[in-house]
Amino acid sequence: MTNVAGPESAPHSEPGLALAAEFPTADRAQWQELVAGVLRKSGRLPEDFAGAPESKLVSRTYDGIEIQPLYTAEDASGDLGFPGLPPFVRGARPEGVVDTGWDIRVRHQREDARAANAAILADLEGGASSVWLRLGEGSLPISALADALNEVYVGLAPIVLDAGAEYETAAQALLDLFAEREVPASEAVGTLGADPLGTSARTGQALPLGPAAELAVKVASKYPKVRTIVADGLPFHEAGGSDAQELAATIAAGVAYLRVLTEAGLDVAAAAAQIEFRFAATADQFLTIAKFRAARRLWDRVLEVSGAAAEARGMHQHAVTSPSMFTQRDPWVNMLRTTVACFAAGVGGADAVTVLPFDAAIGLPDAFSSRIARNTNAILIEESKLGSVIDPAGGSWYVEKLTDDLAEAAWREFTAIEAAGGIEAELASGALAGRLARTWEKRASRLATRRDPLTGVSEFPNLDEKPVTRDPLPSTVDGGLPRHRYAEEYEKLRDASDAYLAEHGERPKVFLATLGPVAAHTGRASFATNLLQAGGIEAVNPGATNDLPGAFRESGAKIACVCGTDAAYEEQAASVAASLGADSVLLAGKGTYDGISGNLYAGCDALEVLTSLHAQLGVSA
Repeated sequence: MTNVAGPESAPHSEPGLALAAEFPTADRAQWQELVAGVLRKSGRLPEDFAGAPESKLVSRTYDGIEIQPLYTAEDASGDLGFPGLPPFVRGARPEGVVDTGWDIRVRHQREDARAANAAILADLEGGASSVWLRLGEGSLPISALADALNEVYVGLAPIVLDAGAEYETAAQALLDLFAEREVPASEAVGTLGADPLGTSARTGQALPLGPAAELAVKVASKYPKVRTIVADGLPFHEAGGSDAQELAATIAAGVAYLRVLTEAGLDVAAAAAQIEFRFAATADQFLTIAKFRAARRLWDRVLEVSGAAAEARGMHQHAVTSPSMFTQRDPWVNMLRTTVACFAAGVGGADAVTVLPFDAAIGLPDAFSSRIARNTNAILIEESKLGSVIDPAGGSWYVEKLTDDLAEAAWREFTAIEAAGGIEAELASGALAGRLARTWEKRASRLATRRDPLTGVSEFPNLDEKPVTRDPLPSTVDGGLPRHRYAEEYEKLRDASDAYLAEHGERPKVFLATLGPVAAHTGRASFATNLLQAGGIEAVNPGATNDLPGAFRESGAKIACVCGTDAAYEEQAASVAASLGADSVLLAGKGTYDGISGNLYAGCDALEVLTSLHAQLGVSA
């Protein structure tokens, strides 16, 4: 044990603490040998495999970025720079959010001004620091803005508007409110939310950029703390896009705005100061951390070649927990998803974070879900002390390499957009929509096969959960890029199962023909149960029994699934299938036997299997 010198000892005479000094130094070759041994035991590495054994553990993102199982100093980036200095990977401000924490931004979209006002005041009293208001058709009327912000100190709490094509009217309403409440123009804070490109992406209707630029010129000359423009990445994210595609399209939108703002008379620095960027934060914490760091690097490069001085090249970022990852089934799990996403956005250096309430995919939030969303931020900032460290991910070999790889992938996509004429041309031609759709097809395939699992939906569903009901969400104006939620196809099956239950008094069901003792069949029976329940199908498990045909008849099921060991399948699968008298018989596992019409196994297309079973069981879509 190391001796600790007392106060009378000379501190410089004591040797330093050398952790693990008594152990021999390990090298990569030793680690590879250990990895190879484990992989061979699991059957994942052939004896004659000549490549690097860890290559079997490599995964890939939707951008083709390879995620290695081990990162070392050899993967370290070059000069990481410093927070608050170009390329701003480590943060847009030198002090980070140590003094204040990030901006806790809450979203409101109720039509009724009185209800909106009560909810806004509750959020602000509960720790929120800014308000994001959706205005216009289906949401709060622009004419009711003042009523919704009654008793709100608009000079202290920034107001962020989201009015789609009506942004000019909404902006004027907020500026008028500043004047009515005698907020000095020099002290007014907020974001007017002009985003004609994002609105075009949502609706499919092209909007001119000129009016937004003219508004920004007026605002910049009078309201130094008010931003006019939002470059919103959520339309590209919700359309199924990858992280690099979201980054590239959003940066391209920023460049388009930068062009019209400078053409309207602003210099590059003033134009950049008028733009706020919005990105999705997902439950993939490392990609989210890398995304926000990479975004600042990309924007710094854009502004550098545009001639902006170093101090003007920081990016102002608003993170929103991904609407695509929210589920309607088992929505309580969304609390965990948003906690991870909020953590990642904070670590990644976002300036403002909106944690959507866990019931956001179901309807308007209630007081409880709104409070949990606020407190998710508060716990991470105050109790977890996440805001007390500047760039907490800095120096992580994995995060730094992932940031570099993502920035490079996004830059390639961005330059391709620019080469094609810019984001407006890409939206008009449908080329961007096509690339996003191809990424969604890949993602949908992984969701269908459960390689991208959804806890509570495609994995570990609860057929007995009580539905969460909320007031309906405001209508959305679509027609442009689609909006996807990852759970949507599974939830359609669950909805159909609920309707079947309401009509027949029981759920659609499949009988599990369990072979041998419980210890022999429970693994595959549990697997089959989990998969079937993802489609709202009840699995009837008789346990260990010597009378499978009798148990099948008693269950009232029409379809069976044989569950057991490979050895049991060789001996009994065909005979059991023949004895049951079922309309069709599945097998839990791989293998072809007489009487078996399909298979359930890890990696199978679960959605295809479940949809087919619904059709066979008479469950209406």
